[in-house]
Amino acid sequence: MADRPNLRRVPEPVSRPDLRHARRRDVVVYRVRVGIDDASPPIWRRLDLRSDMTLDLVHQVLQVAFDWTDSHLHRFSLGGGAFDHDSQLFLCPYDVDHNEWEDDDDGVPAASTRLDQTLSQPGDALHYLYDYGDNWQLTLRLEEVRPAENDCPTAVVVDGERAAPPDDCGHLVTAEELAEVIPDPALFEPERLNQRFGEPYFVLRDAGVDVRLVELVHRLAERPLGDDLTRAALTLVGPTPVHGISWPAHLRAYQWFLDRAKDGGIPLTAAGYLRPLDVHEACEVVPAMHDWIGQNNRETHCYPLLRFREGLQSAGLLRKSNGTLHLTKAGGSAQGDTEKLVGHLAGRLIPKSGETFDVQATLLMLTFTAASAGAEMPYPTITALLAELGWRYPGGGVPTVSALYHLPVYDFLLNVSDEPVTRARRDAVSAAAAALARRALTPAG
Repeated sequence: MADRPNLRRVPEPVSRPDLRHARRRDVVVYRVRVGIDDASPPIWRRLDLRSDMTLDLVHQVLQVAFDWTDSHLHRFSLGGGAFDHDSQLFLCPYDVDHNEWEDDDDGVPAASTRLDQTLSQPGDALHYLYDYGDNWQLTLRLEEVRPAENDCPTAVVVDGERAAPPDDCGHLVTAEELAEVIPDPALFEPERLNQRFGEPYFVLRDAGVDVRLVELVHRLAERPLGDDLTRAALTLVGPTPVHGISWPAHLRAYQWFLDRAKDGGIPLTAAGYLRPLDVHEACEVVPAMHDWIGQNNRETHCYPLLRFREGLQSAGLLRKSNGTLHLTKAGGSAQGDTEKLVGHLAGRLIPKSGETFDVQATLLMLTFTAASAGAEMPYPTITALLAELGWRYPGGGVPTVSALYHLPVYDFLLNVSDEPVTRARRDAVSAAAAALARRALTPAG
């Protein structure tokens, strides 16, 4: 009889556990003690943190609290260390996008996880790893749950001891080692650290500005023209600077299409374009068509009009069916209701996809639009910032203004105007366009 093969049962792969708690219904303040593991003497901070903040914001708080520069990757974990098989992982954007570690398949984006989903009762612990090389491992332990005032800040450094090791020092954790790289290892300055929570990143987050824009401002802060972007973004904070806008006049082009499609829709030609009579009438109300050369009786010859009409379809206000443009449900709701139309447009200006050129370019265009009412759009500044973000044409050239002209947001904002758009003032920003951009970037405002 032949020997039986040496067989063994291979266990099936097991998904990481879901250790998250339900979100709290009420916002409270978590008093949390955060310490660097293995530091001797201990290096720690006691922080008051809003329970509803997401972990990407907690990461930035920890960077301030320990004087780090956000120059390396990071991750959070529950139930164990950041690379333990039984831990639940909360990943930074790079790890979400690149998935270089096989065990990260079950990881959750830190940006979509709230602090109160990881800490619930005193004694609960959350782990944080910063810099996979120097390997700074921190433990956040919930000490106390406190009531939150209406205007409580996002984060406060309450107490702590000793200076934190600087970035890229090689995981030095003892006082003797740190004395070689920092002047005073015993120095702890809570007042200075708390002042840093007044930096633009935290101000913009507290104001409810689109997180994607806040991350761009943070990423570009030390780059050329980063200050220009920061100043423009900070105009989104506080009361609306523009009042008394006549929205019906500024949205005349939008309303014309919604009114025209109300009863039976807008018939199209066999080729799928507006009929000549409708082209002629639409050209009278679409601002970008004011000084367009030609007879303006064929939509294929009226590029700005064609772009605008197709934009209304992509924005979900019109739909094409059986050779006719009909109102969508959203279009029917917005027809005759300016406030609903403004709200719908604001919610559709920024693409929903990930970190693409269109998303970043749109965020930058909206930011400078919001800050430029009555002035001209600083297109060279926007293209220079896109170049700083690493965008290049296939041949290696940096982005030009023409790349911005092809964005859907360009046509939307250009045609939010109560005046004809001429070649001489094509780059002018109307007060209504600035207000619409602001609303798109501050949806909670």
